[in-house]
Amino acid sequence: MTSTRATRGHHITVEPGTVRVRAVHEGQVLAESRRPLVLRETGCPARYYLPPEDVRTELLTPSETTTHCPFKGDASYWSVPGAADLVWAYPEPKPEVAAIKDHFCFYETVKVTD
Repeated sequence: MTSTRATRGHHITVEPGTVRVRAVHEGQVLAESRRPLVLRETGCPARYYLPPEDVRTELLTPSETTTHCPFKGDASYWSVPGAADLVWAYPEPKPEVAAIKDHFCFYETVKVTD
């Protein structure tokens, strides 16, 4: 599965990742996945979107923050103690990036080597 969208010089791709990634905050593992989706977008760093089954959602507190991206849709945010709006997801993404629906993205993830 690979989806691509290009609009007026702006390009987005979403494809299955081939690495294991982990999200850690202050020593606590918030998520770990061997099946991330990698979203690459013009002008932005590659981002890993993790399936909810691989995220410790019990550690996340919903935030009232929302943002709008004309290419991806409206994002909802979650916080952890000491880190507001650390995590986001697109509950209803644009059709071109539908694969990221309800997947969580963290500002910082690290690749894990076995």
